[in-house]
Amino acid sequence: MIHVVEVTSPGKANAWFAFDREDFSRKVSVAKAREGRVIFTVTSPRRLLEAAGLTPQSPEAGASHGPIFELAEKHGWDTDLYRADDLLGEGVYDPEPVSEFEACVATLAEGLHACRVYLSDESATRALYGDPFYQGREGFPAHMALREQLIALEVISDDL
Repeated sequence: MIHVVEVTSPGKANAWFAFDREDFSRKVSVAKAREGRVIFTVTSPRRLLEAAGLTPQSPEAGASHGPIFELAEKHGWDTDLYRADDLLGEGVYDPEPVSEFEACVATLAEGLHACRVYLSDESATRALYGDPFYQGREGFPAHMALREQLIALEVISDDL
C-alpha cells in the first residue's frame, strides 16, 4: 500500500492511499490533469509526427513541425523520448528513462506546501513516529492526517 500526505498550506493536511504504483499513477492522473500539461508519456519523433497525420517524407512536415524534426535529428526518428512536464520541464522530451510513478510524484507535489509518499505500511508507520516532519505544532495536522489514515486502514490501532 502507498500512503500519501499532502500539506496544502500550513496547518492543513490530508492523507490518502493507493493500492500500488499503478493505482497511484491513475489517481494522480485523474486528480491533476490540466489542459496542455503532460504528466507522463513515452513517444518518438516519428509517432509525434504521425499523430499530426504526417510522415517524415511529407512535403509540408518540416516547415510546420520543425521542433519534431529537431528531436529526430538529435535522437533519431524511432528513439523513445520521455515527457513529464512537472519532472523534466514543460514540453521537454528526453531520451533518459523516467518512470510514470516518478512523474506522478512530481505532479502531485506541484503547488503543495509539502508532500510525503510512503511505499509501504511499515515506512508510513515509522515516519509517523520518527520523522521530524510530523513533530511540533507545524507537523501536527500532517501527523493527524496520516495517523487517521493508518487507523482507518487498520495498519495501526487507535491507542488514544
